[in-house]
Amino acid sequence: MKKPADRIIQGLREAVAHARGDKVPGLKLHIPRTVDVYAVRRRTGLSQAAFSSRIGVSPGTLRNWEQGRRTPEGPARVLLALLDRNPRIVEDTLGGA
Repeated sequence: MKKPADRIIQGLREAVAHARGDKVPGLKLHIPRTVDVYAVRRRTGLSQAAFSSRIGVSPGTLRNWEQGRRTPEGPARVLLALLDRNPRIVEDTLGGA
């Protein structure tokens, strides 16, 4: 049985490998099925126009997501999940728009 410190070190190595784009056996990513787009945007403090511009969708698409007429799919859902965890990820990664 591995010691807790050994498991932590292994986890860190796997995280670094994943961040580099390496395949990590047994890694399971959780992408939520639903995202409260309105709540995510509100946490960023941005208007609909500014938020939609930053994430690369039209304001109409953002409105449809927020009002439940449409659901974000694929990469958009992943990006929104990341923003849910870190509302500044776009600015931190890409710089201000």
